[in-house]
Amino acid sequence: MVQEKAIQEVKCRMQKAVQFTTSEFATIHAGKASAAMVEMVSVDVYGSSSRLKDIAAITTPDARTISIHPWDNGTTKAIEKALLVANLGFTPVVDSSRVRCTIPEMSMERRKEMIKRAAAIAEMGRVSIRNIRKETNEVFKKQQKTSEISEDDLKRYEKDVQKLTDDAIGEIDKLLQKKEQELLTV
Repeated sequence: MVQEKAIQEVKCRMQKAVQFTTSEFATIHAGKASAAMVEMVSVDVYGSSSRLKDIAAITTPDARTISIHPWDNGTTKAIEKALLVANLGFTPVVDSSRVRCTIPEMSMERRKEMIKRAAAIAEMGRVSIRNIRKETNEVFKKQQKTSEISEDDLKRYEKDVQKLTDDAIGEIDKLLQKKEQELLTV
């Protein structure tokens, strides 16, 4: 019974790794504006670091523009500085009480760079999932050595964990493929 609960926990942890990879893919833009590109940028305001989405409203009035309206107009310079430091591939422009970012047209070279970055993010996700598998299998092997589970059960649990691993890595591969297609679409 404890092992089935462990299998469910593994499934949950692997899904979180896939979700994290998905959120990381959202930060890679394909030449069109998205609030996800900037919402996690760390801004130093009020003596601490805050996420941009916590201190401003972020909108995309058109496919090539991100408009950031800070809750406090005194933070526009700090937001501009944070966006410059984040090096997202565009330059922010302060318009009185808002910050405007125009997304440039991506060259094929830049698209290929973004594909490499997406592949690196996908690999980090795969490694994370494999580490979860390794940790879980080690726990099961320790339980088998202390006679908590039989060798047959050990093999069955390892097979179940491997299936979960294959499914999660398959999801990441599909997400990567989709992101590559999105990046190559002009």
